[in-house]
Amino acid sequence: MRVLCAFPEAMPSSNSRPPACLAPVALFLALLFHLSFSSQVGDRRPLPVDRAPGLKEKTLILLDVSTKNPVRTVNENFLSLQLDPSIIHDGWLDFLSSKRLVTLARGLSPAFLRFGGKRTDFLQFQNLRNPAKSRGGPGPDYYLKNYEDDIVRSDVALDKQKGCKIAQHPDVMLELQREKAAQMHLVLLKEQFSNTYSNLILTEPNNYRTMHGRAVNGSQLGKDYIQLKSLLQPIRIYSRASLYGPNIGRPRKNVIALLDGFMKVAGSTVDAVTWQHCYIDGRVVKVMDFLKTRLLDTLSDQIRKIQKVVNTYTPGKKIWLEGVVTTSAGGTNNLSDSYAAGFLWLNTLGMLANQGIDVVIRHSFFDHGYNHLVDQNFNPLPDYWLSLLYKRLIGPKVLAVHVAGLQRKPRPGRVIRDKLRIYAHCTNHHNHNYVRGSITLFIINLHRSRKKIKLAGTLRDKLVHQYLLQPYGQEGLKSKSVQLNGQPLVMVDDGTLPELKPRPLRPGRTLVIPPVTMGFYVVKNVNALACRYR
Repeated sequence: MRVLCAFPEAMPSSNSRPPACLAPVALFLALLFHLSFSSQVGDRRPLPVDRAPGLKEKTLILLDVSTKNPVRTVNENFLSLQLDPSIIHDGWLDFLSSKRLVTLARGLSPAFLRFGGKRTDFLQFQNLRNPAKSRGGPGPDYYLKNYEDDIVRSDVALDKQKGCKIAQHPDVMLELQREKAAQMHLVLLKEQFSNTYSNLILTEPNNYRTMHGRAVNGSQLGKDYIQLKSLLQPIRIYSRASLYGPNIGRPRKNVIALLDGFMKVAGSTVDAVTWQHCYIDGRVVKVMDFLKTRLLDTLSDQIRKIQKVVNTYTPGKKIWLEGVVTTSAGGTNNLSDSYAAGFLWLNTLGMLANQGIDVVIRHSFFDHGYNHLVDQNFNPLPDYWLSLLYKRLIGPKVLAVHVAGLQRKPRPGRVIRDKLRIYAHCTNHHNHNYVRGSITLFIINLHRSRKKIKLAGTLRDKLVHQYLLQPYGQEGLKSKSVQLNGQPLVMVDDGTLPELKPRPLRPGRTLVIPPVTMGFYVVKNVNALACRYR
């Protein structure tokens, strides 16, 4: 919808009207000049001044959602998590029982948990009661020595009496964790740059040549999966185990060839086809890189390539993005863990669900580089809060969005990439604050100006709850803290998650999306047919 405002009609010649009519027109022009000049030297707020035809018009975006049928339905565990095997180096696995970490993980349930990553190729299993004592080294085991068992086991035993297997680690353990994280980061960097790995840990099959000096083609990998399936079936506890693969990397030419060979041989053997995605390969990253629409759209092209191969051999087979990171090499400090990286993450969630990807696994939940959701001090980062809001508000049913006035007229040979991205789902039916039939929008505004959205059709005149997420602090887009509707988000002193309070917007009010922000908007009581039933 475009709101056109214009000056009065052009003044006719002096012969057609008496000269006395010139006075009001002159007064109008003088007043207009005064107002325009004041707006330039004053507070620079836009004034409601009429615009002449031909001048750039402001656009009010009309938004409606199809409510009869969902366009997609994804897995209930759509947003899932990954832990990197580096956490078990030097016995660091004990810290996963931290009450604070368990609380953060529980907030993102239900979810699949993938334990894997590059170092799984060098992971060795030992059938020892306490393998930590057989290693030693500069990690927590070295420092804690004989105190480890006393601290951890006594806490677990105490909590077992209360019916809970959560360890309450003292502050000294947290200090050791910070030291361990710094040491482990240096080890990972050294191994990556030297391309030499110590035995600690499954890679992408198409990366074997780089890391092992050997290549595995798709057909051979498919035969290996079939053999693995046959080995699992006679074992009772694994007879119904799901099998996923081949977990390829970016679908370039050689990778597509590998996937093609794999699907031809073992497409019916796996329960879902998996691949991984990294947005930025380079180590030099700027904050504005995370706002580039061209970067956000790279994922869409990869999805189509994967789907084309999969549907050739096994139409309708589920596809999982089994590992997604913003930047390679463990991420970039003060960027991959900042508010700015959230634009990539939230757009990833919207795009994947909209294009029918069943599950996305975030790499990593904790303690791996700077792409994680929780830092080394057990503090939730901006992407964690985004994920928490997503889990609380977004259901698995994807709805079609209809907008008017969003884009300019396309020009031949020119691609118009949306800096305003709008996705719609049925509201999570597990959220008892909203009745079934409600709809949740999540919106990304990459423009440097605010955008106004008017809800139309079935959404018109409905009460809306706003969950606007903005950076908190002086760092701006580089901030590692966020605020929800103006209030900073931090864990409560007792170690629990804070209440996520919405800001109610009166029915019929235009949604004003601030520049370079993202947020969720629950439209209540829509009574959407697609959302009334599971």
